[in-house]
Amino acid sequence: MLPPVLIVEDDTKLARIVKAYLEGADFRTVHAATVREALQKADAEIPLAVILDLGLPDGSGEELCQSLKERGDFPVIMLTAKSSEEERIAGFALGADDYMVKPASPRELVCRLKAVLKRYERGTSSAESTASYNGGALILNTLRHGITKDGLPVSVTPTEFKLLLTLAATPGRTFTRDELVSRALGYHFEGYDRSIDAHIKNLRQKIEKDPRTPEFLKTVYGVGYLFAGERDEP
Repeated sequence: MLPPVLIVEDDTKLARIVKAYLEGADFRTVHAATVREALQKADAEIPLAVILDLGLPDGSGEELCQSLKERGDFPVIMLTAKSSEEERIAGFALGADDYMVKPASPRELVCRLKAVLKRYERGTSSAESTASYNGGALILNTLRHGITKDGLPVSVTPTEFKLLLTLAATPGRTFTRDELVSRALGYHFEGYDRSIDAHIKNLRQKIEKDPRTPEFLKTVYGVGYLFAGERDEP
């Protein structure tokens, strides 16, 4: 039996709707309405994934996301009324794998959950492989979803890693936002391509010496992004 999807939502009506759609897609679910209850249920059974509302009555959903990520390797989809770019960036920086703004389509939520779970499955089934760039300044490990920058490990979300891996696979090639959503994430919904900007901004903060003048992740204005690093010979 697969672990459950943990739905953390204090709106009981919305929680029932999300629960019904997920169970209709053959997911097992558990529900928590508070930070305390969510941690108790995550401790009792590590979830397959978490659907996380940020507006909880007894604490910060952002802090809960960090606490949940410390308990296991599973995706977190934030479901929230916070819609600004800075708020989305903050959510991704905390470890969110996806971010949906309320009111959200339950059918879209199911699709996004399936997509992030597929990314996790691909990550755990890949063969051990590393790719090194700029004389070892940046190293990607495709099995462990690990990044090393100047000899130090860098913590990234699975979504960030997949985007970086897609760009780094063909240095110098320009990808549109739509292409990155399709190739790296495996799905597309209206407006989601703009969330790529938030992921790229997060990655620059993590792997660039100066995010304002990036060495690796370049913007091609009016088009999208490219990876400017040079791959080292094996």
